Amino acid sequence: MVLAVSYTGCKKANIDVDTDSANGSAIGEISGVWKRGSVQHITGDIIIPEGQSLTIEEGVTVIMDTEAKPEIIVKGNLYAEGTAAFPIKFTVDESKRTEENKFGRLWGGILAAPSCTELLLNYTIIEYAGATTSDASTSVKQKLYKGKAGENLPALWFANVNGKLVVTNSIFRNLQEDCTYIEGGKIIFANNKFYTTGLTGGEAINFKSGCLADVAYNLVYSTNTNALKLSNSGDRTPQAYIIAYNNTLVNTGWRRPTAKGGSIWVEATVRVSIFNNLFANTRFGIKRDTKGPEDSRSLFGNNLYYGYSQTTANQFQPSTEIIAGTNDVIGKNAGDNDPKFVSYPVNTDVNNATFNTAWDFHLLAGSPALGKGKTDFTRHHAAGLVLNGITYTSPAPSTYIGAYGTN
Repeated sequence: MVLAVSYTGCKKANIDVDTDSANGSAIGEISGVWKRGSVQHITGDIIIPEGQSLTIEEGVTVIMDTEAKPEIIVKGNLYAEGTAAFPIKFTVDESKRTEENKFGRLWGGILAAPSCTELLLNYTIIEYAGATTSDASTSVKQKLYKGKAGENLPALWFANVNGKLVVTNSIFRNLQEDCTYIEGGKIIFANNKFYTTGLTGGEAINFKSGCLADVAYNLVYSTNTNALKLSNSGDRTPQAYIIAYNNTLVNTGWRRPTAKGGSIWVEATVRVSIFNNLFANTRFGIKRDTKGPEDSRSLFGNNLYYGYSQTTANQFQPSTEIIAGTNDVIGKNAGDNDPKFVSYPVNTDVNNATFNTAWDFHLLAGSPALGKGKTDFTRHHAAGLVLNGITYTSPAPSTYIGAYGTN
C-alpha cells in the first residue's frame, strides 16, 4: 500500500510509516522517519521541534518548492543516513535544475538552532539551496543564523557549541554562497565534495568560535572565495581549533579577487593544524589576516602546491601573509610539483565553476604527493562521536598528500 499524506499549516507532520515506498508532502512541525526510497515534497518551511528527531533513510528524495523557497529549521535532531548506492538528495524539481539556476537560490537551507544537539549528513546531496532571506522568513522571525532580511543562507548552519555535527560522504553543489557556516560543536567533515558554489562570495566550510573540528579527505573545486575559512570570531567557548588534513583544493578563490579570495584563510586567534593538503591552481596558499592572525600554537606542514601558470606559482611563495609550513612541497616555477591527477586537465581555466563528475583526482604513480604525508599528529575525534547511537570517527591521516591516493 502506498500512503500519500499531505500536511498543512503548523500541524505536526510525523511521517513514520511502515512501507518503503511511502511518499508525502510536509509543512510545519515534523518528526519521525522518512522511509527509504520515498519522495517528500516540502511546500513550506518545516521545523523539527526541540526534543524530537527526524530520521531520513537511504534513497529519500526531498523536493523543495521553488516558489515557497522553504527553510528546514532543526531545533531537535536530524539524521540523514544515506548509502553510496542510494544517497539522500535535497533538491528541486528536475525542470528547475538548469544552467540559469546553476548557483541555486531556490530554497533556504538546513538551519540548526542552538537547541539542536545532533545532526548527521551521511551520503547526502544538497543542491540548489542558498535563498536570500526576507522579513517573512522563519529564520528571520526566530532570529536564527544572522537573523535579518537580505542574507544569503548557507546550505547548512549549525550553532550549538555543545552539539555534535558529522558530515561525511556528501556533496554540496549549485549553491549561492557559503556551503556551510558552523558556529560551534564537536565536528567531523570527511570525504565530501564541494563544487559549483558561490555566485559572488562564499566558502565551502566556514568555521567560527566554539568549533572543535576534524576536516579530512574533502575535495573542494572552484569555490568563489576560500575552501576553508577558519576563524575564532564570535567569542564562544571553546576556542576554535580546526585540524585540516588530506584535502584536495582545486581552482579555489579566483572568482572573488579580493584579499580573502584564496584557499585556506586563518584569522582571529583560531588554532589550526594544517597538514597533507594539496593546493592545485588555487589563488594563494594558506593566507592569514595580518591584522588578526591565528593562534601562535598553530602548526602547518607537508602541504603540496602546484600552479599551472607563473602567476599562480608566485602567489604560493611565503610572505607575512602566505604561511609556510614544515616539509611543504613547493616550487617557484610554473608546473613545479604537478600532482599527476588521473584525469583532470590542469590547464583548466581557473575561473571555471562547472564540475565534470568524470574527473578523477586520484594520483598516478610518480606523483610528488605520494609518500610525503605526515601521520604523527593527533586529531580531535579519533575515538569517534556518537550520534543516534552510532559512532562516527574521523579518518586517520595518510602518507600521501591530498584527499586521494592511487586507484
